[in-house]
Amino acid sequence: MVNFIFNGSVPTVMFLGILFAFFATCFCTAKFYPLLPKDIGRDFAHDGKLSAGKPRGAGFIFILVFAASGLIFARLSGELVIYIILVGAAMMMGFLDDASKVPWGEYKKGFLDFVIAAMVAVTFLNYNSNKVEIMITGTSITIPVILFGILTVVLVWASINVTNCSDGVDGLSGTLTLVTIISIYIIDIIKGNNDDFSYLILLFAVCILGYLWFNATPSKLMMGDAGSRAMGLFISIAVLKTGSPFLYLLVALVLILDGGLGLLKVSLLRFLKIRILKNVRTPLHDHVRKVWGWSNTQTVFRFTIIQIVVSMAAVYLTIIRMVS
Repeated sequence: MVNFIFNGSVPTVMFLGILFAFFATCFCTAKFYPLLPKDIGRDFAHDGKLSAGKPRGAGFIFILVFAASGLIFARLSGELVIYIILVGAAMMMGFLDDASKVPWGEYKKGFLDFVIAAMVAVTFLNYNSNKVEIMITGTSITIPVILFGILTVVLVWASINVTNCSDGVDGLSGTLTLVTIISIYIIDIIKGNNDDFSYLILLFAVCILGYLWFNATPSKLMMGDAGSRAMGLFISIAVLKTGSPFLYLLVALVLILDGGLGLLKVSLLRFLKIRILKNVRTPLHDHVRKVWGWSNTQTVFRFTIIQIVVSMAAVYLTIIRMVS
């Protein structure tokens, strides 16, 4: 919005937007976090009771700041406005669950995630091509529209839920999401996709950093579903916008393994009566702390290191494909 007023100073305005997003997140979090709903702790999670009484749902704050920053400072199109609205909707669904005295059921949340995913698929196909680049082979394929839409729904739904399941250690899901979206941003720049959505990635990243200022161990608050579900949605949109959605398997590998294995384990047992990973606690961040004795700090650092290494390999692969 500001760009339309100060059209001749777009870089300066966008620079100020990044600073605004970070400091506004820090200010609003410090000012309003005592008003957030309080966590009740989780019996099934390792050290879950230690979180009892902490404010949760901080995603409500940093996602609102992101949305406001995007609407004020980004060069907007109809597509980007829809994405910002959908990220806000995912946040609100999560926040209502965070604030509810009776947690929402899994099927209710799963259905709402499906609705959001379907809206993303329709929006993306309306504004973008159904041509997909496979970075590993350096080839491109055109996927039939209906199949592309189905695969997009699967990607978005999975990203929302694996990111949500990874939110169980101070700073973990936020830091992993930060590494993931910055990796996507770097890949976008290498591919020449330095478009308006890339700027939204930077705004989202600094809002996460503002949140992490308060969430580092020992944390003062937690993002709750309000943050984790919105982050998962944003990751899926960001990777779709690269034109290489299969990159998700690399740039979000640790999120997939940490949160996804638990989803797979529960789904196979519930629907097919198949038991897998009997000796592995899920999410994996519970396993490494309970069984391997990792501290929270070790868990965050080591998971992040693994993701950085994989992301660096993905960036290198992108560079090789672009110059070959």
